[in-house]
Amino acid sequence: METKLLNVKGQEVGKYEMPEFIFARKADPYFLYEAAKYYLANRRRGTSSTKTRGEVSGGGRKPWKQKGTGRARAGTIRSPLWRKGGVVFGPRPRSYRQGMPGEKLRQALIDALSAMHASGSVMVIDSLSLGQPKTKELQSIFSALNPGGAKALFVIDKADKNLAAASRNLAHVKWCLASNLNAYQVLSAGRLVFTAAALNGLCAKLKEG
Repeated sequence: METKLLNVKGQEVGKYEMPEFIFARKADPYFLYEAAKYYLANRRRGTSSTKTRGEVSGGGRKPWKQKGTGRARAGTIRSPLWRKGGVVFGPRPRSYRQGMPGEKLRQALIDALSAMHASGSVMVIDSLSLGQPKTKELQSIFSALNPGGAKALFVIDKADKNLAAASRNLAHVKWCLASNLNAYQVLSAGRLVFTAAALNGLCAKLKEG
């Protein structure tokens, strides 16, 4: 499986051999759904909280006597029926964390990469380096590599301060280290742009796994 090796101007400079064990699998949609749900659930903080009638302030005495007023019986002003009263069955702090074996996470990443490659959304460039942390320079690279205008995820082999700074003002451009890439990032990217070094490192990591 060969694909074009491009430079940052979108010009072909050679060929890159795509490993079949990563990019030629038939992805299981339900398995990818499970993986995406795992990553999204583990991102949730679970800090939403409401107060019950025992936690809101006030309500220490009966607002009026039981009989003779013509009004409905009431024992506290902090009843859930009252304004500023307690909340019934409201959200409480909890953990949404899910577990998934490492081998399934590895397989999910492979399936996600295969699905993206099948849709023609994977590109390989020879290198990516910015002389200065300029948003305009990164935007020009994005436009040359991604004429359709969809969002893109640049996958690199080592951290680049200039790339990190230049991408801050571009909502449609993200970057990630190949060693940290996961299935959800792949699936949520409009287009994957790998540097050759990053893809080599990722292939070696997945082969060892």
